[in-house]
Amino acid sequence: MTRWKLDDQRFFDPDPAVRQIACDLYAGVHDLPIISPHGHVDPQLLAENTPFPDPAELILIPDHYIYRMLYSRGISLESLGIPTRDGTPVERDRRRIWQIFCENLFLFQGTPTSAWLDYEFVEVFGLSRKPTGDNAQALYDELQERLARPEFLPRALYERFRIEVLCTTHGAADSLDAHHRLRQSGWNGRVIPCLRPDAAFQLDSPAWRAEIDALSAAADVDITSYGSLIVALENRRDYFRSFGATSTDQGVVSPHAHRLSPAESETIFRRALKGKADHRDAERFIAHMLMEMARMSIEDGLVMQIHPGSLRNHNRSIFARFGPDKGCDIPIRTEYTRNLRELLNTYGNDPRLTLIVFTLDESAYSRELAPLAGHYPALKLGPPWWFHDSIEGMTRFRQSVCETAGFYNTVGFNDDTRAFPSIPARHDLARRMDADFLAGKVARHIIDLDDARQIIRALTVDLVKTAYKL
Repeated sequence: MTRWKLDDQRFFDPDPAVRQIACDLYAGVHDLPIISPHGHVDPQLLAENTPFPDPAELILIPDHYIYRMLYSRGISLESLGIPTRDGTPVERDRRRIWQIFCENLFLFQGTPTSAWLDYEFVEVFGLSRKPTGDNAQALYDELQERLARPEFLPRALYERFRIEVLCTTHGAADSLDAHHRLRQSGWNGRVIPCLRPDAAFQLDSPAWRAEIDALSAAADVDITSYGSLIVALENRRDYFRSFGATSTDQGVVSPHAHRLSPAESETIFRRALKGKADHRDAERFIAHMLMEMARMSIEDGLVMQIHPGSLRNHNRSIFARFGPDKGCDIPIRTEYTRNLRELLNTYGNDPRLTLIVFTLDESAYSRELAPLAGHYPALKLGPPWWFHDSIEGMTRFRQSVCETAGFYNTVGFNDDTRAFPSIPARHDLARRMDADFLAGKVARHIIDLDDARQIIRALTVDLVKTAYKL
């Protein structure tokens, strides 16, 4: 049987001249460290540093890229062992879950998930055969045996992946206990938190009041007014910074930013405390808080990220049973030129602010975001995000933004993943696609090879370190 091996020149242009240049550029960044400035890996993995329990728990269950596709083909989340909010039964037999997964791997053909999984199976775990329904149980045993070895412990993998810094995302009320334990452990891996205060701004959410109570306790501030909310948020920003945080992150439906008057913000917030805020109140308050978060970033130096354009939890029955982040967030159309005008006119010319914008609406790249980033010093463009962090999506991104904004108003790549072993796979794919894109520019004599070598290094490590102050 032929041993399963990934092609060294995979994803590159089939034109021999372009492919050779791409190989040259990729070779120059292949071994550079991974800078992961935004993601959702649970830091408890590294704090505890115990063996991963099984292949299904490691590869499938944390990764909504995988189970959303399976769900779309009629495979229930219960059968995949995805935990429910209310604790109602789901499949507990990890071998059965793994069997379903392997039998349906063909569904991912041509998707970025397939590229990532192939890398994980071959490069991370050393499998010599492609998973299928027939060999699923044998490969489960093979992987289980590997996961028991010391070299597959989380910290050992962190070091093997050549991760220089890993950022994990947390709500404003999070105790950051795992980060505290990592510091106390004496391990020298750099894992830092990112503050995501969204839940404190969503006045019309049923969970909002509980979030405010949790934030009050965490910040040791009795939040009874808008002013005390601001004090609590500023306290939490300082707390996150004490653990090495360099950034915040806001997920919003619309990027609309607008400052309310002190009286308006206080009135809306007090109405929310009484349980009387409506959806319009919530929209106005979020727009105001984008202005406030920009102000705070100028004062304390935290980089501000926003990612608009996702209608969260579109599938209500899945949200009700399984909760958020289950592959049900769907892109919507977004507008930036008018919506960000007030924020950028107020703060966008200030060199103390770094505002990184991600989008799910590709049509906005060349029409609005690239021209904005090509003018305002504060604005930088985040990499292709969910649904677009793919071979074709990365190429479209470079084609859409780099002629107008240049390469140096982008911020490299982040993996935005919950699936720890997929981190090197995602970064490798990004490096290959940047090499391929730049090789095309060199072959057409738009840039020369020396410039391309400088640019790809910048896209791999330099820009992300600069933008995120790492």
